[in-house]
Amino acid sequence: MAPVTLCHTDRGEGETLLLVHGWGGHAQTWDPIADALPPGHRVIAADLRGHGKSPVTLDGYRPTDLAGDLVALLDRLGAGPVVAVGHSMGAQVVTAMAVEHPEHVSALVVVDPAYGADAAEERLFARRLAALRADGARAAVRQLGSLPAAVRDQLLATPGHVLAECYAGMYLGPDAFGARPATRRYLARRTRPVLCVRSLSEPAAWESSIPAPSGSQMVTWDGTGHFLHLERPQAFVGLLGRWLSTLRPHARIRA
Repeated sequence: MAPVTLCHTDRGEGETLLLVHGWGGHAQTWDPIADALPPGHRVIAADLRGHGKSPVTLDGYRPTDLAGDLVALLDRLGAGPVVAVGHSMGAQVVTAMAVEHPEHVSALVVVDPAYGADAAEERLFARRLAALRADGARAAVRQLGSLPAAVRDQLLATPGHVLAECYAGMYLGPDAFGARPATRRYLARRTRPVLCVRSLSEPAAWESSIPAPSGSQMVTWDGTGHFLHLERPQAFVGLLGRWLSTLRPHARIRA
């Protein structure tokens, strides 16, 4: 799949963070996090293919395709390796980037990742995809439920086929790793340290059973929603800084 040129922001200098939004989102979703970071960091945030102001294509919406677009962006910018930070679908994308293109990633941060669906959720995959193909963004809003207003508005602005193809790429394609058996196999291929932040204890416990590279950490923020980093941006930046300070030579963010 040929990469597309992504709309992005690139600000600051220093250790590079790549911030990757979730399904139906856009780069501005990360503004509260970028604004909370202390000085001394280069922050790159991109609109994924089909999202925000990036090009809309008919296909190319598997996590590995979206990761390839990001790798091409980093190459054009002369950036990397980066601390790759992704939320929800973006967590699948940065995980694919770390597995398929490890030379571009120094550390991996996944926020309520959209992988590890249990058997009950797996039984809903085909029905949800059919609803997305029939009703586009409206079906996506119904599936996600309560959303921050800005997130809901951007989700509704995302083309329906983009949402459907992204969903298929995450959960129903031949190389999808959204369901637990495939997730377990795929995560076992990671070689970079991972900080995983989840809002629920059961999926956190399940993911903790998968071997992770040295330096990895699992954190659960009980009482938060799916957009937990936006609920608590200062706390998220503090956690990120403390975790990165335990890694060498990636110890430049201070809480």
